[in-house]
Amino acid sequence: MIPYGGFQGRVGRTIAGSESWWPERPVAPAGAPNVVVVLVDDVGFADLGCYGSEIPTPHLDELAGSGVRLTDYHSTPMCSPTRAALLTGRNPHLAGVGHIANSDPGFPGYAGEIAADVPTMAELFRAAGWHTFAVGKWHLTKDSDMSEAGPKHAWPLQRGFDRFYGFLDAFTNFHQPHRLMRDNSPVEVDEYPEGYYLTDDLTGQAVSMIRQAKASDTRKPFLLYLAHGAAHAPLQAPAADIEAFAGVYDDGWDEIRRRRFERQLELGLIPSGTELPERNAEPGDEVSAWAELPPERQRLYARYMEVYAAMVAGIDRSVGRLRAALADLGELDNTIFVFTSDNGGSREGEEYGTTQYLRTLISKISGNDREDPAADLERFDLIGGPRVLAHYPRGWAMASNTPFRLYKCNTHSGGHAVPFLLSWPAALPQRGELRHQWAYVTDVLPTLLDLTGLQPGAEHSMAGIVGDAAAVHTHQEQYSELQGHRGYVRGEWEIVTRHAPLTSFGDHEWELYHRAADRTQLRDLAADRPDLVAELAGAWERAAHANQVYPLDEGSRLRFLLRPPWHSAPAPVRLTPEVHTLERWTALQLIQWRAFTVDVTLARPGRGVLVAHGGQGGGYVLYVDDEVTFTHNGHGELRTLRCGPAGDRIRLDVAAPGGWMWEATVSVDGEERGKLAGLPMLTGFCPMEGIDVGVDRRSPVVWENGSFPFTGRIAEVVYTPGEYAPDAGANWVEVVRQIGQRYE
Repeated sequence: MIPYGGFQGRVGRTIAGSESWWPERPVAPAGAPNVVVVLVDDVGFADLGCYGSEIPTPHLDELAGSGVRLTDYHSTPMCSPTRAALLTGRNPHLAGVGHIANSDPGFPGYAGEIAADVPTMAELFRAAGWHTFAVGKWHLTKDSDMSEAGPKHAWPLQRGFDRFYGFLDAFTNFHQPHRLMRDNSPVEVDEYPEGYYLTDDLTGQAVSMIRQAKASDTRKPFLLYLAHGAAHAPLQAPAADIEAFAGVYDDGWDEIRRRRFERQLELGLIPSGTELPERNAEPGDEVSAWAELPPERQRLYARYMEVYAAMVAGIDRSVGRLRAALADLGELDNTIFVFTSDNGGSREGEEYGTTQYLRTLISKISGNDREDPAADLERFDLIGGPRVLAHYPRGWAMASNTPFRLYKCNTHSGGHAVPFLLSWPAALPQRGELRHQWAYVTDVLPTLLDLTGLQPGAEHSMAGIVGDAAAVHTHQEQYSELQGHRGYVRGEWEIVTRHAPLTSFGDHEWELYHRAADRTQLRDLAADRPDLVAELAGAWERAAHANQVYPLDEGSRLRFLLRPPWHSAPAPVRLTPEVHTLERWTALQLIQWRAFTVDVTLARPGRGVLVAHGGQGGGYVLYVDDEVTFTHNGHGELRTLRCGPAGDRIRLDVAAPGGWMWEATVSVDGEERGKLAGLPMLTGFCPMEGIDVGVDRRSPVVWENGSFPFTGRIAEVVYTPGEYAPDAGANWVEVVRQIGQRYE
């Protein structure tokens, strides 16, 4: 018999006569640094004090003062691709994540998860002897794999992290997160404590992981990947933080943008002589002049930005708290600390902003305009709190991205030029210096491997430019692509497109800019240098083929309709109160774009919630108070159906006649008691909360009811999915495919 580990040497009869043997285990070099990477969400180039903002960020400014600030660093234009590129050092499509991890159309560049043969930062550092912790937003797991049934191969622990606390999804409610995970299991929460705020919770969890690890082994270094959900929508923050910015944005985005630009010039962040572009004016991306807005709109829009600023201040407080903990442990000087953002400011609030982010997303997807600025104004006092899911108008995203054009998702600079700070006091003497070399998100991992000595001289490491302002960065060429927008950088030159959905791709789309003389992309030289455009376009084509970029997204939305063959039609699901919450995506498949029935069987009568699905952002609930009651929350608009005394069997029958609408009928013991027509169908990310039986957990559908636990006993709740609505996308896959093929 071969002893443990395959050792086949001499084994004596006694311990004294035996040769001891232990399997090898990774041990980091003595004195190896800790690594902290803080990634924030939808924070633009101009949103930090040290990048020209009026938002006070003293802790981030201090971090910048202890290291270097990059002025020409670029992410990808969207969250999941940036996360994949950051964690692997590979181009996002080649890593398998060319788009957000909420679709899987069956192409290797868009799989929605990091490819199995691509090692992650955590896998590399853990193999070298580091503790590895992930905290916050993950968004690198297919939404269909997020349930307890998995599969879990693309969850954080399976990709190299020892510990994880956060959420797997794209975003969540900051006051009442819809589903938090600890390691490989959901955190079972019925109600959050008063004053809970996600950014603070994530920071506390990160600090706790570090303290516990250092108490267990003071010599072992750690890697912390802290990916805040802030400042992604919904815009929410503690009330005191919001009030600190009261009145700050009353002058509007044009004036704030001008002030930020002037401050950036003073700080030397952009070259002298740089011009500030006019307001974005491209159709569909345009921004109104602030002075031309009616006063009530100005008041509402300023409030949205006050909340956003409070979220950025919360991020700064998080960094200060984390650095204070490191200092207390004596680890601050020997910690490589990186801070950056995943893309530019988000235009997802569109023209008017919104108090119901999920409504706005569905309006964009469906083409049905459900925006309601008047209703948003009525909810003014709720903005920033748990009852509304707010987002600012794209005019503030324009200010966030000062001095650059356009927004998140675009391959123009506004989509991907973001802050980048790096500090390592023990080894890097630079203090508060600027670095103007161009750099890209895939350079981060090589830099960390180089600085820690795991891979000295790693290709595209930024260690050289961090240490020397005059050094030449080896990364000189880079493609970009997102949703059909394309770009290519080669040294001082850049080509870029703004692709309109359902229009033909081609070289006619390319714009050409000389980066050295025109950082803000104002002077398109494509007509003057067609030879250079053709040369760079050819380089883009070669890079696209080498990096799994094809097929391009022509804008038909076919990407979101195609699903793997194992995603067959959902079967009826039986739920009982013992099931804590049926996870968001799994629950959504029972109702999305279709008719469905919900059958409730009572074992003992009582009062309270029978079944609840969703929260303040949208959902529906069936409950018993004085009588059986059904309430539909259409993104803040409540419609209620009172149905008389309860019986043993209650049925909710929802029809889907088309037009993205529902009709709901409630029956008790086989007797029809009432009907509601014209209910907005919930789909996409809505409902965010999964299905609960016997209680309405976390964010309630009806705020005044709260969780309202059922006092009797529910035997079972059975969901039976029905037929698709006639205009459901699943019925039109081949038609949508043919539409898209016209534009190849």
